[in-house]
This record gives sequence, structure tokens and C-alpha cells, in this order.
Amino acid sequence: MKTVVIGLSGGVDSAVAAHILKEQGYKVIGLFMHNWEEVDPNGVCTAANDFEDVKKVCAILDIPYYSVNFAKQYQDKVFSYFLEEYKKGRTPNPDVLCNREIKFGPFLQYAKALGADYVATGHYCGISHQDGVHRLLKAKDKNKDQTYFLNQLSQSQLADVLFPLADLEKPQIREIADKLGLCVAQKKDSTGICFIGERNFRQFLQQYLPNQQGDIVTIDGKVVGKHIGLMYYTLGQRRGLGLGGTQDNQSRWFVVEKDLKNNRLIVSHGDESVLLSKSCTVSNVNWIPSRPQQKVFKCFAKFRYRQEEQSVTVHVNGKDATVVFDEKQRAVTPGQFAVFYDQTQCLGGGTIETVEK
Repeated sequence: MKTVVIGLSGGVDSAVAAHILKEQGYKVIGLFMHNWEEVDPNGVCTAANDFEDVKKVCAILDIPYYSVNFAKQYQDKVFSYFLEEYKKGRTPNPDVLCNREIKFGPFLQYAKALGADYVATGHYCGISHQDGVHRLLKAKDKNKDQTYFLNQLSQSQLADVLFPLADLEKPQIREIADKLGLCVAQKKDSTGICFIGERNFRQFLQQYLPNQQGDIVTIDGKVVGKHIGLMYYTLGQRRGLGLGGTQDNQSRWFVVEKDLKNNRLIVSHGDESVLLSKSCTVSNVNWIPSRPQQKVFKCFAKFRYRQEEQSVTVHVNGKDATVVFDEKQRAVTPGQFAVFYDQTQCLGGGTIETVEK
């Protein structure tokens, strides 16, 4: 009997994934990762409740479980990157790095030490292992597909991975969990950045990066307000600018650009064409199945997780690429990931560096 070590988060997806693997005849071991050390105002570790749910799930599924602390690795590999990117005025995606540096790094090594033949997670995606090539496939549930967050995984990281939820949709997951009597059946999905949780993002960031207030200015340089620190804003943002409406009350202010050199937040209202771009450059592209044979090719891309796939032309330049959009794109943001797709699979992705308006 083959052994699978599955990452259990305390949520419904990974719980049902563990059940499916057991039904398929694997020996299943649960592994809970403790990645962030912090207590809430009552002195309770914020991961404690999730681990309690893991214990309850494993009791019902009758599988053993372990807890492992990767907080130091997370600080060194993910959180330090997160802070550095914000210092540069960029908008990072730490969840992508967490997958590459933790879940498919130390977690993978720990699982192997437990005797795992395979590792598994509750991600919504699929995997194909054929002729020594490991392909990251889109999930059946297009609304939940999480290949975007896995775009940095290498062939060696994907070699012994199983994704049991590839062909299931979210309502089916909850239905299975209900039938099993799992305490997490109706548990709310976690949203946002994992280590921040439901807290106020600005208050969280203020603990680590000092505020540097400055002017909010229009495109033609007119001062219209004060910002509380460029790191708290992202391109296209409308809420939380503190500017109220415009004179005609027909449109809201939105962020156009960050001027780091002069510590100015540039805003506009009305015509959103100032947010549109025709191409971007992407650095350190990770090609998942293999490096493209052609230096110029057509495919699809996403520039943020919830976006529909966009038709693009990719010009490969060494480790980097220039991505030309078939249709102009709104608020493509440096620091985020451009992720490439064909009809069935994720081809890989890289970090957005510059955007051409």
C-alpha cells in the first residue's frame, strides 16, 4: 500500500481530499503546518483552532496526523520577501511563494521523512505524470481553479504530487463533508493573505514598516489630499483613498501610479484609460512542463488570480519574457505574477516587472 502525506489546513477542502485518498486505497497521513507564530488579543495562538479542527477530522477519517513548525522558514523565505516588495512600492503575492518555498519545499522533505510515496494538498487543480513529464492541469471548477498560486513549482516538486480535488466542484466538496459528519463541512473559506487573516491589513503592515506620509496628486500635479504611505495602495484601487467624490459626483478617484522618488500617490477619476496597458515584462519565468521551443508564441495569461484568461503573445528572452496583450489590460501591477496557460494546463509564470501604458 502506497503512503500519501496530505497537508491539512483545518479547512473543508483538504479534509475531503484526505477522505478521497483513503477511499482510493492509500495509507493517508495528515500533516498540519504551523507557519506563523502569533497570538490574538486573548493570548491564543491563531493557528490553534485550525489544528483542533484537523484533530477532529483525522479522528473521523481514522488517520494519523502530525504537526510541524515551519515558522522560521516562512519568515526567512516568504515574509521577508513580502516586506521587501512592499518597501519597493510593489504588490507581492506571498501565497505563490509559500507554495514554492514551504508547501513544496520543507513540507515535501518532511513528508518524505515520514515515509511518503506521494504528497497531496487540497488545491483545486489536477496533475498528469506521463513519460517523466509532470503537467499542472486546470481544475474542473473554473471558479476555484488554483493553478495560479502553483505557477512557480518545478518538475522535481511536482514529481510525487497528487491533487485529489481536480474533478470536483465546491458544492460537491461540502456535500461529501456533510455526509461524513466533518466539523469543517460548512467552515468558511479562508481569504486574503494567510498570515494576516481577517485583520485590518494597514494595521498589520504598520507593525513592520514605518509610515511615510505624502501628497496625493492628480495626473497634472494638483495636490488633492494626503496618503498614509505608498505601500498601502495598489493600482486601480478606489476605496480607502479618503478623497470623497468628485465635483460632479459621477465618478470616484482611483490610483493610477506610485511615484516612489517623490513619495506621491497619483490619482485620477472618470476616464480609466490611464490604467490600461498594452504589454508587460516578466522576470525569472518558471516554465512548468518544459521551456517553450519557440521564442515567440501565443497562449493565455492571467495577471491576477480572479481574472479571466487573456489572449497574449509571449516573447521569450532568456529567463525573462515580454508579454503583449491582444486587448489592453487594466491595472496590471508590478510585483504580481503573470501566469501562462494553454487550453488544459498551466505553463508557468513569472513576476511582473514593468508595464507599458
